[in-house]
Formats: sequence, structure tokens, C-alpha cells
Amino acid sequence: MSFEGKTVWITGASSGIGAALAREWAGRGAAIILSGRDRDRLDAVAGSLDTETLVLPFDVRDEDAMQRATQEAVAWRGVDVFVANAGVSQRSPATQTAMQVYRDIIAIDLTAQIAATQALLPHLTERQSGRLVFISSIAGKVGVPLRTAYCAAKFGLIGYADALRAELSQSGVDVHVVCPGSVATDVSRNALTGDGEKRGRSDRAIDNGIPPAEAAKRIVDAIVQGQREIIVAQGVEEAMGEMRRTPDDLLDQVAAMVAAGYMEKMQGE
Repeated sequence: MSFEGKTVWITGASSGIGAALAREWAGRGAAIILSGRDRDRLDAVAGSLDTETLVLPFDVRDEDAMQRATQEAVAWRGVDVFVANAGVSQRSPATQTAMQVYRDIIAIDLTAQIAATQALLPHLTERQSGRLVFISSIAGKVGVPLRTAYCAAKFGLIGYADALRAELSQSGVDVHVVCPGSVATDVSRNALTGDGEKRGRSDRAIDNGIPPAEAAKRIVDAIVQGQREIIVAQGVEEAMGEMRRTPDDLLDQVAAMVAAGYMEKMQGE
């Protein structure tokens, strides 16, 4: 598979895994659309890429801005790969977490990612080609302490992606779920505490995690290989992810149901 001449749109692209994915795909010949809230940081990433770039800053919770960005992205070069990467983590016990924190994390990590995908689906299905890449987490496969809101959102993102993959299995649009473990980014430093404030400090697991450039290469290599569920972790986190990996034969079985007319039968009842 070649990405030469393709267009990859990445949300949460100003740092961490998002910025690393932009560099990896740019190195493989793709044009890159960068989205996030901070134009200056997005411009800095764009300036580091030796490829055509388009910077579309917006808050993923602003659906009007997201719709406008979608129209602009499609008009620019079309979109071949969309990476739903924007997100925020959590570091607080459930007993000390305000309900608003749950609402905020689920809005950013789940609802906004669904809304952005739904806005782009008509473009991809009309072309009958493309790839949707959802950045979930090992915490989207295994319930991890101090991350109840984050786990709820990331588990939900996998559920949406798996169901969408089945629905699109006859359309030419592929769906990939990525479950990173600890990657050396600012995810822990930017995580929300129980009162909704930024944590402001990292932790040893994250600091000793996989370098973002390595994680990005592993992700894109796995997409090239056609992997539907991609575990990017090491040590105990990798072992947990593999224990909870969805078997390929189960994904095949659900896709076969769609091919056999399951959706049409259900809609006709």
C-alpha cells in the first residue's frame, strides 16, 4: 500500500501521537491536514513536514466549526484517511470525580469523534474508498483505575468503530482501531483531575513509554498490513491488550452477517 498522493486528516495533531503520525505519513508521501485547538502549535507541526499541509484549527466539541472544517478538508484534496485522535485522559478516583468531568471527557473522547466521523462518512462512502482510524487505548479494552471516565469513553469508541466497520464492510471503507499503552507524551500531564483541572505532572509509566515516533510507525505499518485492531504497547500493558484483543474470526463473522443482508432484513421488519 502506498500513501503517495493520498490525504490524511488528523485531529489532536498539535503534539504527541497525532503530531508523530503526521510526520510518519508525510514521510510516506501523503498530504496532511492538521486539526486541533492551537493554531500556533499546528503551524509548528506543519512547518516540520516536507509535504503539502492544510491547518484547520477547531475545538472538536464545536460541531458547527467541525462541519465547516469537514467541508474545507473535502474541498482541498478530499480525504483518504481520517484519524480520530483528539482526546483527554483522567487521573482521579470515581468517588472524587465530579459528574461534569465525566461529561467533558466523554464529549471530547467519544461524542466529538463520532460527530466528526459522521460528518465525513458521506464523502468516503460516495467515493467507496478510504480509511477511518480511531485512537482508543489499552484503557478502552481493560478497566484501569483512576480512569473511569476515560475508560468509558474509549470503550465506547471501540464499540462505535466495530459496529461501523461491520456496516461499512461492503463499502470499500476500512476501519481501524488503535489501542496504545503508555506512550511518552503529555497525556498524563494534561489529564483531568476530579475537579476538572489539569493534573500538571506526568508519571513514570508515561515518561518511560514508547517514543511517539516509534508508536506512529507501528500504527501506520499495521494499517498497511490491514490490521483492524492494533495494539501498540509494551510489557504488562501489551499483555493486557492481547488478552482482550477481539478475535479476527469474530470480526469476520459480523462482516459476513452484513454481506448476507442482515441490515436490510432488520430494517425491513
